[in-house]
Amino acid sequence: MHEFVGPYQVSDVDFVLGIDVDRRKVGKHLVEAIFAAPNNTQFFETDIAPTNAKVIMGRLLDGVAAHMVEAGERGFQPASQPEATQQDIVDALRRERVDVLINFLPVGSQQASEFYMECALDAGVGVVNAIPVFIASDAGWETRFRQRGLPIVGDDIKAQVGATIIHRMLSSLFSARGVTVDRTYQLNTGGNTDFMNMLDRERLTHKKLSKTEAVQAALAERLADENIRIGPSEYVPWQKDNKICFLRLEGTQWGGVPMNLELRLSVEDSPNAAACAMDAIRFCKLARDRGEGGALIAESAYFCKHPPQQMAEDAAVTLLDARATPQLDAAE
Repeated sequence: MHEFVGPYQVSDVDFVLGIDVDRRKVGKHLVEAIFAAPNNTQFFETDIAPTNAKVIMGRLLDGVAAHMVEAGERGFQPASQPEATQQDIVDALRRERVDVLINFLPVGSQQASEFYMECALDAGVGVVNAIPVFIASDAGWETRFRQRGLPIVGDDIKAQVGATIIHRMLSSLFSARGVTVDRTYQLNTGGNTDFMNMLDRERLTHKKLSKTEAVQAALAERLADENIRIGPSEYVPWQKDNKICFLRLEGTQWGGVPMNLELRLSVEDSPNAAACAMDAIRFCKLARDRGEGGALIAESAYFCKHPPQQMAEDAAVTLLDARATPQLDAAE
């Protein structure tokens, strides 16, 4: 999305450590683990140079739902080795000289996310919080990152061209053209572990809130709860990493005449999110270089669904483009 973020290109991002709890990944080199089940995305690059980065055992806490363990190969298979302590993770982050930790735990992993946030704060590491557990948008957590001088981008990563960004843009278009949005829905299906995990509806509270608020913020007037429905709808195993969105907006045009718009979007879920993640990682590193701490407002608004402060995409990217420009040394 940005070729350069300060001095950093995508090729400058080195993945030096993986943390997982699945026996098919723990203990393996990262370049091998990324192809292991239950990953089922399309492989757009298979010739990856070997590195020394390995996947270490993490901490389960609430990160693994019971039905995911019962799902066999398509679900999660916790490794048998002892779970990591906070000190184990902190030591690993320091040993590998990690600059930015990205949190891609399963939706609903509140305790597990908080565990890794504590590790990041202890180790002095910036964070990109890619899931809908509210950290950057929580005043208490944001204050702690700011006091430690550590940047955080969050919460809940958007996709490059995904359901939420399209829903926001269409909502803004309706408002800009004087059309009143009366009601809307966004229904999503998919076949990866994200959608399987979300079959447990108790894990969805923050996910639905995050996606709904992202769209509400783009409307000229908020909709009543009964007039907006956004969230995952069904797990369809054969879709694998393909996510399909069915979106509908109903509105009132000039003269009180009704109209509606329907859209179907089909995308590969993981690389769609990775585009935003790679930018967010580099912006977080840039902020760390500059000694900035706390939630990064423009970065969070542009790359995440539930930022501390919602902003229109054009306003956020204008700020980002200015921040991404390499700063010349004063002596040059």
